[in-house]
Amino acid sequence: MILSRLTHFRKVAIAAVSVIALSPTHSTLAASDLSATVASKPSGDSQQLLAQKPTRETVDTDSTTTIGEETVTTTTATTVKREKSGFTLYIWQPGGTISEVIARVSIKGKHGNRFNKERFLGDYKYKIKQKAKFVNGFKLGDRIVVRLYDTQNRFIGYTEFACLPYHTAVNLILSADPRQDQVVRVFYGVDNNEDSIVDRDATIAYDYFTRLNNQKVTFLETSENIKITQYQAAGFSNVAKTSVYPVSFSEGEFALVGKSISTVDSSLAKALTALPGTLVQLTQLTNNPTYQLSQLLSKYRSVGVAKGIQVTFSDISKDYWAKDYIAELAAMEIIEGFPDGTFRPNAPVTRAQLATLLQKTFIKSKIRPAIAFRDIPKGYWAENAIRETYEMGFFTILNSKNFNPTQKLTRLDVLITLAKGLNYKFTGSTKDILSIYNDASSIKSEHRNFIAAITQNGVVVNYPNIKLLNGKKVATRAEVSALLYRALVSAGEAADFASKYTIKPVKPDIAGDR
Repeated sequence: MILSRLTHFRKVAIAAVSVIALSPTHSTLAASDLSATVASKPSGDSQQLLAQKPTRETVDTDSTTTIGEETVTTTTATTVKREKSGFTLYIWQPGGTISEVIARVSIKGKHGNRFNKERFLGDYKYKIKQKAKFVNGFKLGDRIVVRLYDTQNRFIGYTEFACLPYHTAVNLILSADPRQDQVVRVFYGVDNNEDSIVDRDATIAYDYFTRLNNQKVTFLETSENIKITQYQAAGFSNVAKTSVYPVSFSEGEFALVGKSISTVDSSLAKALTALPGTLVQLTQLTNNPTYQLSQLLSKYRSVGVAKGIQVTFSDISKDYWAKDYIAELAAMEIIEGFPDGTFRPNAPVTRAQLATLLQKTFIKSKIRPAIAFRDIPKGYWAENAIRETYEMGFFTILNSKNFNPTQKLTRLDVLITLAKGLNYKFTGSTKDILSIYNDASSIKSEHRNFIAAITQNGVVVNYPNIKLLNGKKVATRAEVSALLYRALVSAGEAADFASKYTIKPVKPDIAGDR
């Protein structure tokens, strides 16, 4: 079940949205705790912040479906999808004379109750008071890492911040002499109108300091022992004595507050360990530039993923139709290649293999009890994945307690499994939606609503002919990768990559013949 809750702001405290739904159609998908609330009570001179509306309103409804001999009750929710994502990154130095700095930007993508390994998003040469916008594909709870260097490549600062449910204005404020005093103030919050200024009337905002010392960074609990006047600037709230962090920074497995962590790691991507400008060319900011997440992921993929993660394969060419989908799932450690360096994109996919991919891809509530499948012995390599994905609502078992783990899947099998398991909905006429396919007449009546729903939600990828669904064709590893990734995009969980083979459904008209 989707959880949606909102903690209201107190007069001198800050709170934020907790768990949000991932999509208006993926109503049983739920993110883990990505919330940001009061980490510690700020001083009385902090500005009053009012309650922020939740990113989505949810209304739960129950429905009962009979599939063969099996009756399944599911809880679904109608939600309003978050439209804005991303942040504007400013760099300031009110009390100093530095004219330029280099900001190395990376992302730790939130996936369920963990983070994906850090991805490099570029080195940007900033003039003080310059800003750059990063958009399209960032989501609530993603952590953005910024390493700061001077123009002589001296490491002068490090910080992290969490993406908020709406567009975010992020201000990094340097000390008067960051080569000696390597303390960075982070002041950021909701920027709903995207004017690059933290909203004042109804907002989520945070204010804290990090101190760098010998490749280690400490997320400070207070501003004591800091010369705060050098961090004051017009338009910023006064520095609070007690820092205000997102709750995920102060609680749980990935808490940072009060801790000293290493800024270097043997598993970091090549681009994150090389000096700026040596492995990757510096990006000189122009006037108010905007960078798309998908373009950055693709541009820096070969040097930007953590060591030990393979994202290029000897049998996947640079112009292969599913290259980005395969590479991104590999970067997220959802799918992998073979020891010989190949991916084998044309190999078929079995039911057991799909179960393991679904388990890794989707964070979803369990809606039905497990079945002791007669053909899944204890200790079977995919036993846990089969049990858990079945409990989540994936896979239909008709008049039997066999799972058929080695059965090869058709494209229709995969599409129906996703449509049912992710509870896709659609509006308008089934006939009109399916008219995009030249072989629509081959879709059986019992499948038409499911295919209409998954089509309207932008998940379907048809290669090589976009107008042919080819439901009876055996599903390949490449095709399954594309469909899984498109499902993540539809849920707002992944950056979108343009493809001429992705179905772009027409906007629904009034409800018609179904």
